[in-house]
Amino acid sequence: MQENELTQTPQREQMVHTDGLELWAQEIGDPAHPTVLLVMGAQAQGIQWNAGFVRRLVDGGLRVVRYDHRDTGRSSTVDFAARPYTVADMASDALAVLDAFGVDRAHLVGASLGGIIAQLLAVTHPHRVQTLTSLSSQPLGTDTAAAVQRVMAGEAPLRDELPPPAPELLAALASAFPQPGSGIEDYLAARLPLWKVLHGPVLPFPRDEYLAMERRVYQRARDLGAALNHTFAGASGTGRSTADLASVTAPTLVLHGTEDPMFPPAHAEATAAVIPGARLVLIEGMGHTLPSTLDARLADEILCHVTHD
Repeated sequence: MQENELTQTPQREQMVHTDGLELWAQEIGDPAHPTVLLVMGAQAQGIQWNAGFVRRLVDGGLRVVRYDHRDTGRSSTVDFAARPYTVADMASDALAVLDAFGVDRAHLVGASLGGIIAQLLAVTHPHRVQTLTSLSSQPLGTDTAAAVQRVMAGEAPLRDELPPPAPELLAALASAFPQPGSGIEDYLAARLPLWKVLHGPVLPFPRDEYLAMERRVYQRARDLGAALNHTFAGASGTGRSTADLASVTAPTLVLHGTEDPMFPPAHAEATAAVIPGARLVLIEGMGHTLPSTLDARLADEILCHVTHD
């Protein structure tokens, strides 16, 4: 479903002011309905939550709020060298978005780094989290940056260390960011091979869908290169360990693809194992992306979760 197919659904946009920044945010659906906050992953914009997925959540009785992280889309960009920030700061941004829409408690759905942000909030601000869905993510406190460094150095993984990203993904990431000032066609040519690896080898690859999404990303961004700051923020850690997830009281769903090249399924299994009562659902054939062919399956899983908490 294309983005313009949401035009018949009640929605409101605003710029949320917090920590000296502006964050683009959008509310879709009836404000009287329970709120689900969608938290995207590293370097991703809020509009990368598919319109079809959003529409299904709204039709299921939810008010959806999605937003652009700092350094992405229409939100403010940051001089990271002069003003570094952490994942905890990005979690504070999520709370600021909820505050701006007058939401005391929300269902949190976080993808990839967004899953870490959602987990962190479930630990540090449990009164704000009605339910938690960790999607295509990993356990809070996992040091993926160190694991990748060991892979690049040809070192063996540490004992009991969760598996690092697949080698083919690391290779694709190395060439996925064109030089600043590159035109849109050069940008798309650099990005498409990355999406092919992230998508995984099982499900048919919807090339045109990813190209259309990346065109929107390119057109909306204040500064495409600023999103790389999320890598630095992620490498700084969260100040929390995986063991802290044992304190999570929100009903938790862990959704993950069997073909995820970024965080192999062992990451989902580890997350579900430490959060009390968490339910793990593995999606056969899904990689580290959210193609529209999975909109219905993912929305149905989340709606079932939030309506039975």
